[in-house]
Amino acid sequence: MSHSNLTNNNEVPTLLITDSKGNELLCFLEQVVPINNVEYVLLTPVDTPVTLFRLRESLDPELIETIEKKEPILEMADVVLQEYDLRLIRSAVTLTVTGELEEPEPEELEEKDFDEDSELYELLVNFKLKEEEYGLYIPLDPFFVVGKLIDGQASVLEGEEFDKIQPLIESELDKREF
Repeated sequence: MSHSNLTNNNEVPTLLITDSKGNELLCFLEQVVPINNVEYVLLTPVDTPVTLFRLRESLDPELIETIEKKEPILEMADVVLQEYDLRLIRSAVTLTVTGELEEPEPEELEEKDFDEDSELYELLVNFKLKEEEYGLYIPLDPFFVVGKLIDGQASVLEGEEFDKIQPLIESELDKREF
């Protein structure tokens, strides 16, 4: 495996997964799901996944789905995060933050439910760039990455391949719960 950490002392194994653009993301291996002689993997990022939103008064925040690695927005986010001893990682599948995040008190948790998929988010930081306000939010629902193992290398399932395999993986995982 590309970067595996398979140990015998009850640690969760990790895999380095790569997307079609060559971006990498270090993940914990949660499940291996064999389908049609192919090993698919369900992973969770080692670092904290974050989602970027454009914030506007009296409007729902706008999810920024695609962003280039060198965008000024990400450079500004990185500067703001450094004030908290955090670092923004531009990785495969998602942006992540590395560093010691403080666990919020449940009563202090400012949950935002503004994604069309009804996901809940916690504000990590907000900042302004050119009179526009942005926020980095941590998804409160588990963030899973689906990949495939080929010759010990993990790659992100994307596009049509993901759409085709996702229901089969879900079906297999449902069977395991009983």
